[in-house]
Amino acid sequence: MIDETVIQTRLKRAREALNDTGADAIVCFPSSNMYYLSGFDDEPMERHLFLFVTPETALFVAPEMYDAQIKDESPITDVRTWGDIEDPTALLETVGDELGLEGGHLLVDDRMWALFTQDLQATFPEASFGIASKVLENLRVRKDEAELDRLREAARLSDTVSKEIRALGAGAIGMTERELAAEIGDRLASAGGEGVSFETVVGSGPNGARPHHRHGERTIESGDPVVLDFGTWFEGYPGDQTRTVVFDGEPSAKLREVHEAVLEAHNAGVEAVEPGVEAREIDRAARTVLEDRGYGDAFIHRTGHGVGLDVHEPPYITSENGRKLEPGMVCSVEPGVYLEGEFGVRIEDLVVVTEDGYERLNDSPRTWRPLDE
Repeated sequence: MIDETVIQTRLKRAREALNDTGADAIVCFPSSNMYYLSGFDDEPMERHLFLFVTPETALFVAPEMYDAQIKDESPITDVRTWGDIEDPTALLETVGDELGLEGGHLLVDDRMWALFTQDLQATFPEASFGIASKVLENLRVRKDEAELDRLREAARLSDTVSKEIRALGAGAIGMTERELAAEIGDRLASAGGEGVSFETVVGSGPNGARPHHRHGERTIESGDPVVLDFGTWFEGYPGDQTRTVVFDGEPSAKLREVHEAVLEAHNAGVEAVEPGVEAREIDRAARTVLEDRGYGDAFIHRTGHGVGLDVHEPPYITSENGRKLEPGMVCSVEPGVYLEGEFGVRIEDLVVVTEDGYERLNDSPRTWRPLDE
């Protein structure tokens, strides 16, 4: 459970931001935003479950089966419930009248299902609507020490398993990508992780040239470069790191050259991280290296993304993002080169912006060599 004082601090900041923007309420449904503001976490489903935060108060509208659970997990004890044989929009209307939301401006959760957004619009036809990130992005983008500690532990667990998997060496030869992905998941759980933070990427040989290839039935062969991108959750926060390794045999001279270029680009991007630097400068630092090495056209995605309660969140490290980095922000730095039909190479660490520079959260070896050598 998130400490009550942390939740109250977050609610206070959210209310101040509402006042600053002139909005009347934030309306969350089960998501990282609801968890951030309340400490209550659940998966979205077909029942109407909302958190309303206004400049004066915070309350839940929830199915009655959630009453005790919400009160047990969240310091927000005002829970208005509806039964399965009742119309939840009737309760929404009552709450809206009490909070003065008709004709107001409501900021709905960015990921709210269309079904629920439409019900809110139908219930409050005179209201105007925006998205909650207008307020919550600036609150969530800078992590507090409790959040950073969780991210550090998630990174440590991911690094531990990265080292274990890479130490398989020749033992990985003959495994399918799917089998190796399952092995990674099992080891993350055994290390103390809480499930994979996204579907594990095991991209062997030509499959590694597709950045979002997950894993399939291809058998890992001697000399194959294999992209390994995975992480685990720890107390609600994810790990995310990538290494590209050759488990056994000798890779081609071209693979060695590309790996060297990607590692140089990765380090250049990390070393560019400091407060006040625009996000696009991190992208530029990494991209320039690969352009100079002749692989600019093969770097086909952004250099990184923010990480927090969500694996992908602001700040996005793109060529167009002029947002300045601030202490407490966390982002990935993950340049890659993808040669269709041949192989791919990506190297990724999570990085915290500190008061005077950066802190790497990942420290597992970045070499292509297996760790049994």
